[in-house]
Amino acid sequence: MRIAVNTRLLITGKMDGIGWFSFHSLKILVNKNPQHDFFFIFDRDFDVKYIFNQNVTPVILSPPTRHPFLWYIWFEHRIPAILKKYKIDFFLSPDGFLSLNSDVLSLPVIHDINFAHKPEDLPFFTRRFYNIFFPKYAKKAKRIVTVSEYSKQDICKTYDIKPENVDVVYNGSSSLYKPVSKSVKLKIKKKYAEGKNYFIFIGSLHPRKNVPRLFQAFELFKKQTKSDFKLVIVGGMMFKNQELNNVHSQMKFSSDVIFTGRLAPQELKNVLGSAFALTFVPYFEGFGIPILEAMHSEIPVITSNITSMPEVAGDAALYIDPFSVESIKNGMVTLYNDKKLRISLVEKAKIQREKFSWELTADKLWRSIEKCLN
Repeated sequence: MRIAVNTRLLITGKMDGIGWFSFHSLKILVNKNPQHDFFFIFDRDFDVKYIFNQNVTPVILSPPTRHPFLWYIWFEHRIPAILKKYKIDFFLSPDGFLSLNSDVLSLPVIHDINFAHKPEDLPFFTRRFYNIFFPKYAKKAKRIVTVSEYSKQDICKTYDIKPENVDVVYNGSSSLYKPVSKSVKLKIKKKYAEGKNYFIFIGSLHPRKNVPRLFQAFELFKKQTKSDFKLVIVGGMMFKNQELNNVHSQMKFSSDVIFTGRLAPQELKNVLGSAFALTFVPYFEGFGIPILEAMHSEIPVITSNITSMPEVAGDAALYIDPFSVESIKNGMVTLYNDKKLRISLVEKAKIQREKFSWELTADKLWRSIEKCLN
């Protein structure tokens, strides 16, 4: 079988949740299925490390997909021609985009549809594209893959899709993430946090990540506890960051907030493993990979009590209301004061994290492909 895969988000140094889903699941999938030919479609020059096996043929397809107008050209005009040229039998799209102008059997991975509920979080043309085309992609697809039961229910309800046509394929966590030594912790704290303890947030600085409220909660935490804690923010800036910038500029303790930007995986592993706790408090999430990474790093987790996050964290997190600054602050204060709770959450996480792995992700993704074919 000849399988084309949309791999436009495999970009070194710029991968977030969907990129890592693509990387880990495809690496396993192509190696487990050497009898099939895979055509990885990139929109720019690629790193050879993404060509995981001899059964992968890379294809560079211009133009780079940096704008909704270019998405339209790429998926509605360029992709159909490539699928025809290479006589493709099946098209897999890990970021959910499909081609409405192609009759090739297609499977999208729609991670979440936050844009349907909070369109104002996105630039005008981006939200217009998503809300026009993703309902059509959902209807066109033979099946749909998503990454949590929450997202499945949301997709089915919003787009009127039969539940039996949607497969839940959870994310995993890289084996890179594990506890770090005391010496590494001392080195990392000195490098990033003036030798102090710190809470950590990981994720692109998108409005739904709720970082402004996290800043406000951290401010209240500092005032109440009089601690010397820092807050480390790991992730790249995205659009609509004015509120984040305004809140940060008004903070009394703004100097205690450290922005690292994106970090290479090995460095991120050490920075996460050296943290006091993860404070991951989005108001909407399709899965939440940082929760799993923190569990494997054996640091406690504070996270939101809505959307997919309770599904991922189970009983191994301290939950807060992401719309309440006071609730987020109380979570931070509680964890700061309660060593037994911190230990208990880490122990529970050792059990909860075993429910997820990239091996399981790849196997379930392949089963979904087989369902399409059968």
